[in-house]
Amino acid sequence: MNNSIHKGLSYARRMYLPRTVGLGIGFFSVAAAVYPSHPPAWVWALMLFHGYGWPHVAYQLARFSSQPYQAERRTLIYDSLAGGFWAGAMGFNPLPTVTALSMMAMNNIAAGGPRLFVLGCIAQLAGSAVGYWILTPVLFPDVTQIQIYACLPMLVIYPLAIGLVCYRVAVQLSRSKKALEKLSTTDSLTGLMNHGAWKDLLTVEFNNCQTLNRQNSVALIDIDHFKSINDTYGHIIGDNVLKQLGGALTASLRETDLAGRYGGDEFCVILPDTTLAQAGEILERLRRTVHEHTHSALPNLKLSLSIGIAAYGPHLTDAGMWLHEADMALYDAKSTGRNRVTSAQPGVKTALMVR
Repeated sequence: MNNSIHKGLSYARRMYLPRTVGLGIGFFSVAAAVYPSHPPAWVWALMLFHGYGWPHVAYQLARFSSQPYQAERRTLIYDSLAGGFWAGAMGFNPLPTVTALSMMAMNNIAAGGPRLFVLGCIAQLAGSAVGYWILTPVLFPDVTQIQIYACLPMLVIYPLAIGLVCYRVAVQLSRSKKALEKLSTTDSLTGLMNHGAWKDLLTVEFNNCQTLNRQNSVALIDIDHFKSINDTYGHIIGDNVLKQLGGALTASLRETDLAGRYGGDEFCVILPDTTLAQAGEILERLRRTVHEHTHSALPNLKLSLSIGIAAYGPHLTDAGMWLHEADMALYDAKSTGRNRVTSAQPGVKTALMVR
């Protein structure tokens, strides 16, 4: 409910600018068209209120409504009804009438699409009949030079206001889209790439290696005895350990390296333009950093990493085979004592073991 109210108020705020600008400058085109018929004082008072008071009243109606979105939609219909009234009041003077009603129609279709456009047109017709019936002006009077000049601000400034609002909406949508894309590719706990996003990048890097003959390495990282950490200290500490490793990866790796959380306590890294030896040096530094780190709240908790690395080679047929080599190197690291970095031997086939 609160989210709905927030969206409704945001919608009302977006409409506030074009309504204020449109009615403020529209006053002059209507006044220039109505003046020759010498209307009574109440018409001028109503015209002034509609041009300079109604935008603020309309916004307050939406602001204090329990359903601001619906209140603003009703206000847009009232705008069309009032626009039609002034068209009838000036005897359907061609230029001011077309200018005012077309600008309102543009506003309606920008704010609510075809449905609001149709409802607005119906309201304009009803308002036109009422305005003409009450004031009975001369029908279709000649357009004067003053009326032409009075319509120019509406034709120039109001479309700019609508364009500004649409631009702001487009910018906000673009930001929201980027935020959603980031959420869909980011692991919420560590802030690294999630499994799916990292696997997609692995395929891209594999294809680049094939076409560009690049040197590239991939690594799988596993926290040793992570289950016992959860069992001994609890899952909150376990989550904290995962966050710390995510931070250590970000701090220790190069800007070009692509780190992700593969799943559970396993992490993954792509190291572009890196030989097996270079990758080994980078990840050995990471292993030492993590192993030497002391947890402030739990000084007895010591972490260690087992890391398997595989370099790209022409013997690889797909990204899955490349990842499998890194997985086998990781298994070797774990089976030979853990807390070490092991490099895959290209072309050596190893049976897949369950860890």
